Amino acid sequence: MSQKIDKELEEFRQVMEVPSSFEDGFNWTSLLGAIFIALLMVPGAIYMGLLAGIDSIGSASQWVTVILFIEVAKRAQKTLKKPEIFVLFFMAGAAMGMPFNGLLWNQFFVRSEAAIANGIADQLPIWFAPPAGSESYTNRTFFHVDWLPVIGMVIFGTFFGQLASMVLGYGLFRVASDIEKLPFPMAPIGAQGIMALAEDADEKSVANAEDKWRWRVFSIGGAIGLGFGMLYLLLPTLSGALTGNPIQIFPIPFSDFTPRTGDYLKAVATGMSWDLGNIIFGMVLPYFAMVGSFIGLIVTVVLNPVLEAGGILKSWNAGDTTITTLYKNNIDFYFSFQIGIALAVAIGGIFQVIRTFQNRRATSVADGARPALDAGPPKGRGDISPGFVVVVYFFVTITYILVSGWLIDWHRGVMAVLFFLGFVYTPLISYVTARLEGMVGQVVEVPFIREATLIMSGYQGVAVWFLPIPIANYGQMCVFYKQCELTGTRFTSIWKTQVVLFPIILISSIFFMNFIWSLNDIPSAVYPFAEEMWELHAANACIMFTATLGEFSIFEEAFNWLYITIGTVFGGLLFWIMSVVGAPVMLTYGVVRGLGQTMPHAVIPQFIGALIGRYYFQKRMGLKWRQYIPVVSAGFACGMGLITTVGVGITFLSKAALPLPF
Repeated sequence: MSQKIDKELEEFRQVMEVPSSFEDGFNWTSLLGAIFIALLMVPGAIYMGLLAGIDSIGSASQWVTVILFIEVAKRAQKTLKKPEIFVLFFMAGAAMGMPFNGLLWNQFFVRSEAAIANGIADQLPIWFAPPAGSESYTNRTFFHVDWLPVIGMVIFGTFFGQLASMVLGYGLFRVASDIEKLPFPMAPIGAQGIMALAEDADEKSVANAEDKWRWRVFSIGGAIGLGFGMLYLLLPTLSGALTGNPIQIFPIPFSDFTPRTGDYLKAVATGMSWDLGNIIFGMVLPYFAMVGSFIGLIVTVVLNPVLEAGGILKSWNAGDTTITTLYKNNIDFYFSFQIGIALAVAIGGIFQVIRTFQNRRATSVADGARPALDAGPPKGRGDISPGFVVVVYFFVTITYILVSGWLIDWHRGVMAVLFFLGFVYTPLISYVTARLEGMVGQVVEVPFIREATLIMSGYQGVAVWFLPIPIANYGQMCVFYKQCELTGTRFTSIWKTQVVLFPIILISSIFFMNFIWSLNDIPSAVYPFAEEMWELHAANACIMFTATLGEFSIFEEAFNWLYITIGTVFGGLLFWIMSVVGAPVMLTYGVVRGLGQTMPHAVIPQFIGALIGRYYFQKRMGLKWRQYIPVVSAGFACGMGLITTVGVGITFLSKAALPLPF
């Protein structure tokens, strides 16, 4: 590759270094932080996800918890160390996991227009949602006997999912970091905020004010988040609670320009998201990744009118909204084209891993050296035996297969698919992703592998789509373990935390899901994002679910081998050309991934943020900007979460204390 790649990735590699010692960050005091999150932040996160479709309050809850406990520790004449802060941060984030979050979607989908129109609603299994006639829908409660199979399946999936993710992710980290010595350039982004808080907690170790920049920068981001959050989220939250009709200065989730631009941009979805977080997000991620996404958007804007004129995007009509345009274009062309594009990305990622491995091996042979062997993990890091990792992998995979087989009456075709996904695809894609994360901070997925194998299994019905299938990409956990290592946190701290948190997460999640559902129908006018977007999500989900009904379906209409081939060839050629000319790897992935039906609503502000960061702040600050902006982003999320939590709290109080008789 060209020097451009190395230059950009080197900016991220130089941000932090691995410490020489590790400490246990778990203590029972930090458990109070998880309980604090479970009681105060979880309901706010659920509510804001329905209102605006954002999860900033989830990130904010972590920062709020850590800041609170740092201040309490100061007044108790104690200092929280970096590992303690990291574990507290992790506990707060894990407490926001909300495994029962899907229940709100389930109760909607089983009664949605899309599911009913496509003949899916009556075939949904009882472990997904009760039948539409259940009295639990009239009472708006999950605490009903009809929901017991659904709750049991969620608990099963949460337990085995966390077990596999933690243990198998660790095993892949050992391979990618300890054996292959990959740099993980994106890992320091998440660890910088922790360093900012640790710096503030340990003021005595700071020599001068210049060394305390992290806390100052974090505070600036927090102030920006507080100010913007008052207008963007607090106002609609309070007005919606008091009047039932949210007042929005900035439209949520976005402003839709598509009906007005359709006359000259045919079949193109246009609009703008007014969330300031998109601009900050564009500054955080690598510049060339944002440029690539913007180029992908431009290609879509140019391509769609051509496709419409050629009769490919035949369903679009003038006056269609963004949601309608996206759905129709998806059926006509982009469903298949995006499969091809994703295949090109997957092939490119796998090829990059193979080429890097071959280059390193050739270099070792030329130097007369043998391939590096694992000299063992750093002392005191809290590692476990590789044999235990293998045992857990087999135990989890077999358990998934047995439970799914029992639910599906041991259908032979489905059983063959389960063994293939569990013992062939999952380890392969996890290893490739672990290496790609370690090299360039990218994730690789083979698109629709689960869907394709289930369709080829020969099963007829929709129950197969809701099985606990043993397919996952554990390579993504490698970045988390790298962040843990960078902060000097012993791994056993994380594993002990997971054991303690499991019951807390389950109880808080189901309780608050039920409480919020009891307040209003979901979706409804009180929740603009859910009301605007959920029907689109349901319609898109039905495309795939209808593939196994045994009759003509939306899937057959949307699935086109020619368009898949075009997407694969076009994406592959672009990937190869950009590699040959030495384009930065972040630009390559951004462009190729942006060739699908890109929504402009978030891409444009993210690109603006990337330009501001690159040509203003980075010119003035140099490498320091790469250290500053992740901390600003963390502070912004904290400020947004704080102000919206206030609004959600007032909403809950008003609903509980002043119930109206109508």
